[in-house]
Amino acid sequence: MSAEHAHLPPGVEVITTLPEAAARIPVGAEARTIRVTLSPGDPGAPPHRHPGPLFGYVTQGEILFELEGQPPRVLKAGDALFEPGGDVIHYQGANNLPDAQSQLVVTMFAPPGTPVLTVVSAEELAERRHLRVTQP
Repeated sequence: MSAEHAHLPPGVEVITTLPEAAARIPVGAEARTIRVTLSPGDPGAPPHRHPGPLFGYVTQGEILFELEGQPPRVLKAGDALFEPGGDVIHYQGANNLPDAQSQLVVTMFAPPGTPVLTVVSAEELAERRHLRVTQP
């Protein structure tokens, strides 16, 4: 535990920090807290991007999470996540459990009035396929 967190009251725990996240927040952004609930086996949204960075936490179940430039990984309840937003494609945010609900809560920092997500076209996915990391 770092010195800055040594004096937290009982029951308060810092899960993770990401100091460089502030540099990615667009000027004039608003904070949006979003809960995503996925039914058993739900594949989630199709490949998309977000207008700004988001920082979140899996509150229930397991999420198969994949961002452009990173291999897919399974995030379990208690795991934190960061997504830079902007030009980075979010390929997967699926419920990894076939028989139970999964859920995450994120805070997104985005310019007011922008959509939470924008679906990426098949043409753009094809153009950027070289940026997707596949597992062996």
